Amino acid sequence: MAAPVPYDDRDGKIWFDGKLVDWRDAKVHVLTHALHYASSVFEGQRAYGGEIFELTRHSERLHKSAGIMGMEMPFSVAEIDHACRQVLEANGLSDAYVRPLAWRGAEQMGVSAQATKTHVAVAAWEWGDYFKDKETGIRLDISPWRRPAPYTAPVHAKASGLYMICTMSRHHAQGRGYDDAMMLDWRGQVAEGTGANAFFVREGKLHTPTPDCFLNGITRQTVIALAEKRGIEVVERAIWPEELEDFEQFFLTGSAAEVTAVRSAGPWNFDVGEMTRMFMADYAKLVRGQLGNG
Repeated sequence: MAAPVPYDDRDGKIWFDGKLVDWRDAKVHVLTHALHYASSVFEGQRAYGGEIFELTRHSERLHKSAGIMGMEMPFSVAEIDHACRQVLEANGLSDAYVRPLAWRGAEQMGVSAQATKTHVAVAAWEWGDYFKDKETGIRLDISPWRRPAPYTAPVHAKASGLYMICTMSRHHAQGRGYDDAMMLDWRGQVAEGTGANAFFVREGKLHTPTPDCFLNGITRQTVIALAEKRGIEVVERAIWPEELEDFEQFFLTGSAAEVTAVRSAGPWNFDVGEMTRMFMADYAKLVRGQLGNG
């Protein structure tokens, strides 16, 4: 099998601080503040048939995340929207993953960062299913790391630093033969996957953890809207791990993961049932403009 192409050595264009540059020239200095102190925020969104799903909502969330981090954004939401579309067109992409990123530069080193400038870049590339077994069901380990309390971290920002424990959790799970990990929060309640929100099915209802210490994902909100359109009750509440014994189905949602079935989490097993398959199909139609969003 051919070695994967590294992300710093590809053909194409990246939007970098207001203009398109050659992919290999989109570089930052080793003393960039974000590299040392995780002072960066990002988005991840997918394009389907040349249209980026919920583009403006993603750009708005990038702005919100930057604001939470105290970073002044040099480009408006509309300008970031335009940059994302430019990148798709410049790279000749139709179905793709799009990654906007904002970070503190190299103007200052140390914990303080008031003198740094905020830089913004947008890249896009072809990316297939995040999980190869998304339809038949993935296996989750239970992460030894927990989502932090909201009084200890900027949990409602899509901040790069918050993903450190996600990487550690996923590596731990994959090292044990699992596809990913389910994360609990600081209280021991069910939170999410390492990069996707969680939904459970019981007796025709959807149950999902209250997003008080993790992102209320855009795909999560989309699935809730799809459920309401079908007349399916959605219960947002605290969910304890021992309750998983009584749930019939389990799926994850995220811009990268889309709707992914889960067949096991730790010691608990789940069916890839009719409701899970229905949300997979509804979401796939919606993002391709084949299902009304009204």
